[in-house]
Amino acid sequence: MLNHVLLPTSHCVTYPAMQARLNKLLAERADTGSDRAAIDAQIWDLYGETWAVMYTDLAGFSRHVASFGVTHFLQVIFESFRIYIPIIEAHSGLLLKVEGDSMMVLFRRPEAALKCALAMQQASYAYNRDRDDAEKLLLSIGLGYGKVLKFGDQDVYGSEVNVACKLGEDLGRHWSIQCSDGFHAAVKAAGLKLVKAKATPLGTPQAWELEYEPG
Repeated sequence: MLNHVLLPTSHCVTYPAMQARLNKLLAERADTGSDRAAIDAQIWDLYGETWAVMYTDLAGFSRHVASFGVTHFLQVIFESFRIYIPIIEAHSGLLLKVEGDSMMVLFRRPEAALKCALAMQQASYAYNRDRDDAEKLLLSIGLGYGKVLKFGDQDVYGSEVNVACKLGEDLGRHWSIQCSDGFHAAVKAAGLKLVKAKATPLGTPQAWELEYEPG
């Protein structure tokens, strides 16, 4: 009978090795006369992956913090996690990072990201139905899809990450689900209606917005 062997759950082996290699490549890239194109190709070969990126934001949240205080801030953050994280997990999303009232989530399939975004907005609508305005979750969501640099479970970088952030936060409005042109191209056959957005940030030729019924 074989003994059970527990696999290590720490990143103490894999992530430092990845980080050490990246640091070496970046140091080489900074040297005068380095072949930056070749080094960039190595970095993308080692760390480049294709993901759908979701960036969420609670619209109008800063104004509510100023009006109702930090404990209200913590309560709404807690409630947003309680409502949204099970939906993210049910759609095979990976919650990579949380910054204040914003979440960065990765999906292998853009269709799953779009369906997750819709389910999150519908859950927001149901949650808000019997609550005062100060307690409501007013969510905006930005979506991107394409090649990104992913370093372990720490962070991702790339133009699609930047666009998703801008669409979710800077250009986001409550109830909005907006996406990059690359994301739109990947999901346009999914059966949901995407129309041209009112504003397009740098990094994508055209932004798109999902038309849907929240209730």
